[in-house]
Amino acid sequence: MVIPVHDVNPARRTPWVTYALIVANVVAFLSMPGIADSVAGGSTLAELCRLEAFTEKYALVPRELIHDRLPPLVPTGEVGLGMRGPGCVLGPPTYDKSPVLSVLTSMFLHGSWLHLLGNLLFLFIFGNNIEDRMGHVGFLLFYVVCGYAAGYGFALLNSSSTTPLIGASGAIAGVLGAYLMLYPRVRVWVLVPFLIFLPLRLPAWVVLGFWFVLQALYSAGEAVTEAGTVAYTAHVIGFVTGMLIAWPLKPGTPPPPEPGGVLFGRQARRPW
Repeated sequence: MVIPVHDVNPARRTPWVTYALIVANVVAFLSMPGIADSVAGGSTLAELCRLEAFTEKYALVPRELIHDRLPPLVPTGEVGLGMRGPGCVLGPPTYDKSPVLSVLTSMFLHGSWLHLLGNLLFLFIFGNNIEDRMGHVGFLLFYVVCGYAAGYGFALLNSSSTTPLIGASGAIAGVLGAYLMLYPRVRVWVLVPFLIFLPLRLPAWVVLGFWFVLQALYSAGEAVTEAGTVAYTAHVIGFVTGMLIAWPLKPGTPPPPEPGGVLFGRQARRPW
């Protein structure tokens, strides 16, 4: 994978919604029980059980979403002793979970710092221009719709799965799809890992197109040995949803700045 660093595509207005989504994701991540210790590798069994119960309550579970009902037994967050030793206790759910609402809450939960920071990097670089083009309210609605499309699409294709699905990847994939549709020729500075990190300036269609192809291959089980650990299908669905929603906006989208040099900030601004 290439790592995006900066796109030469200045926005006309401050992307307040993009910033708010970044803050909300960080706050939600830090609110997950024992997440700091879990990332550091020092979590106790009690903390892991509380985290498992929290995730089960707020994450998207495909089987729950498709059948609109909770399972008879869920993690309680307590530790018990069984025939195989200590473990997390299961019991009847004591909460009233809305599977439909869990699609939204799952968008703000992440499994690790790497998962969180990777998503927020893409949102920070590419989200501002989509928000600029759609407006603040329009962008927020777009983000949520892409997240729901990715969540429901994944659940429909994995209707018997009881594994919780978390992360903003589906919604952010929609942002990437919209960016590819609206700004395919914008130059993006990326770092390419090749012995060392090489800085290159590539067109957005190369960067995002390559990303999409990888997700499609991963979702099909190609070029990866642990495809089941990441919901690549949700990425593909979110990306395509973003492209379709942005398609009607393409005719009125101003062209990007001319890539004559390394341009940043106001120096890269072009009259609209």
